[in-house]
Amino acid sequence: MKSLKEIYADLREIRYYYSKREVFENGPVQSSLREKVERYNQAMRDAPARLYDLYISLYIQNNSQAALSFDWDFSPDYIKQLNRLLCEYLQKNL
Repeated sequence: MKSLKEIYADLREIRYYYSKREVFENGPVQSSLREKVERYNQAMRDAPARLYDLYISLYIQNNSQAALSFDWDFSPDYIKQLNRLLCEYLQKNL
């Protein structure tokens, strides 16, 4: 089982992947990061709706927690709490 620290690190890499997706998909080398992205995306397919939406908004659409808290009209602490729940969900389902 991955630690929460490892999951946070993986999510940062996934965010980077999606911010530079064209480079990773059109590059000459098949990236192992693409496999990690697929593994996490697969785990999120059965996630509760709010956690799924959070994953998409933070990591695929590359929003910060502060920007998302403003967009969703929630406190930054609540978004941080949701992100922790997301990481715990991933820890159990990867």
